[in-house]
Amino acid sequence: MNFKLITAFAAALLLAACSSDTPPETPASTGGGTTSTTTDSSMSSSTVVPGSLTEFTQNVGDRVFFGYDSYELTPDAQSTLERQATWLQTYPGVTVVVEGHCDERGTREYNLALGERRAASVANYLVALGIDPNRIQTISYGKERPAVDGHDETAWSQNRRGVTVPNVQ
Repeated sequence: MNFKLITAFAAALLLAACSSDTPPETPASTGGGTTSTTTDSSMSSSTVVPGSLTEFTQNVGDRVFFGYDSYELTPDAQSTLERQATWLQTYPGVTVVVEGHCDERGTREYNLALGERRAASVANYLVALGIDPNRIQTISYGKERPAVDGHDETAWSQNRRGVTVPNVQ
């Protein structure tokens, strides 16, 4: 009998926790500075917290893309990395992990090696821009963690990437 009562109470708490009058926040489509939400009863806005992972992802850009079978940084990639370096200089206590990723073509071993070269290319560029190399770690995921599912150039181009992940709360 107590088990049924506890289960009913837990279910009620779960439903209460899931219901909300506030819709979920949606990221700004252009990567702008703030995200705002509205409710039925009042107007409110929230800004992205400076130094947060959300700020880094939305306002700075956390990833760069590579050409097929390449670890060469494009001008767009260099621009993104320059913004990352500026952000990292603003927050000198933050360390990062640079992930190297590949598309599904090629062997596992080949893609792990290419992913490592991509991650190193990103890390080396950040170091050249003045970021202490002790703040940067690299890892290759090869083709094991695709960002986009698919078997065409559209998907592959999104999976050939380097992702900078700041270690922030």
